[in-house]
Amino acid sequence: MLHTLHRPLGNTGLRVSPLGLGTVKLGRDQGVKYPTGFTIPDDAAARALLAQARDLGINLIDTAPAYGTSETRLGPLLRGQRQDWVIVSKVGEEFDNGQSHFDFSPAHTRRSVERSLTRLETDFIDLVLVHSDGNDVAILRDSGVYETLAELKREGKIRGFGLSGKTVEGGLLALTTGDCAMVTYNLNEQGERPVLDYAAQQGKGILIKKALASGHACLAPGIDPVRASFELIFSHPAACSAIIGTINPQHLAHNVATAAAVIQDIA
Repeated sequence: MLHTLHRPLGNTGLRVSPLGLGTVKLGRDQGVKYPTGFTIPDDAAARALLAQARDLGINLIDTAPAYGTSETRLGPLLRGQRQDWVIVSKVGEEFDNGQSHFDFSPAHTRRSVERSLTRLETDFIDLVLVHSDGNDVAILRDSGVYETLAELKREGKIRGFGLSGKTVEGGLLALTTGDCAMVTYNLNEQGERPVLDYAAQQGKGILIKKALASGHACLAPGIDPVRASFELIFSHPAACSAIIGTINPQHLAHNVATAAAVIQDIA
């Protein structure tokens, strides 16, 4: 359904589906901000979800070391399918014993990427994002993380890099020397829109996180919040792909059908 709607991720040379599959819920159920609880799916359910996503035309998968066992599980689950997926992972945030901690140093960045390569059973990761703790500008200016990611890109271990940040200043800085920014943009939160505007001018890639963040409250009765969310996101020319972290097959199918309809309407 989304197969014909793949689009360039900025100037990375990667082509991505307009929806990506987020995989927090494949590996972590502690310290996550979801309105309802969930059970981490077993391997059979996870494999079925990935197959469904692929059949629907999704080729972008988003993971991170901070997502518990997500990377470790995806390695075996994606065996034999590497050519079918654009894999996004992160550096900077670690999650141990129910607590997040952060390390953006060059040594940790390199070690983290090497570990992700091993866990994901791959020779390269398509895109690695800095998993910010909110101090976006200080991280990019002072930690050496971006310089290390640039080295890893030159070595062929990653194809592109950027920032999953929390501020406009961080997003703008991330795009000046990086390939991509992941920003929050939804019916409730549009504060990072200047990052999308800048990306559109500069031909840089934007991934959207929290795309469906409970925007229900600001809508009139009878309006489909998923459709309204996608209308907002995909009407912006910089929005390459929205990361949706569902483990519910019905929700996944509905999200894809709705996104496809909205994109075709906008076009």
